[in-house]
Amino acid sequence: MSRVGLAPVEVPSGVTVEFAGRKMTAKGKQGSLVLMFHDEVEPKLEGGQITVTPKGDSLLARKLWGTYRALTQNVIKGVSEGYRKELAINGVGYRAAVQGKALVLQLGYSHEVRYPTPEGLKIECPTQTEIVISGADKQKVGEAAAVIRSFRPPEPYKGKGIKYKNETILRKEGKKK
Repeated sequence: MSRVGLAPVEVPSGVTVEFAGRKMTAKGKQGSLVLMFHDEVEPKLEGGQITVTPKGDSLLARKLWGTYRALTQNVIKGVSEGYRKELAINGVGYRAAVQGKALVLQLGYSHEVRYPTPEGLKIECPTQTEIVISGADKQKVGEAAAVIRSFRPPEPYKGKGIKYKNETILRKEGKKK
């Protein structure tokens, strides 16, 4: 039994959910998202709650049961509240700015790094050393944050680079004489 799969997903007010076969479309104030369900699981909308049940007793159906319930929860939360990731930049001369539809980063390279804003996401820079990525799709928000962080990951000696706001960098001691 899947403990995650047993819990129903609450549909908040302001969110409309429609099913067309295996396709679920959710619309809310943050936008609309589509989730395609696997053949082995079956979603049902009853009384403002979505329940996901396995179609059979196969191993694959039991594996996908909790997974698709969690994906459904992510879609519902995304269209109602949205997701957001915050990044912090540490280092002398390292800074970020939004120019048009691109994020421009100066990270100590001989050139500036330009990252075009993906469709459906919003990138902001409240200060030169902070980046905020927000959107309805949890996977896209996390992927964009990971790509931006990969341009200059934090190094363990001085802590310079791009890190998640709540990330702790394990620091190493420098050379000893």
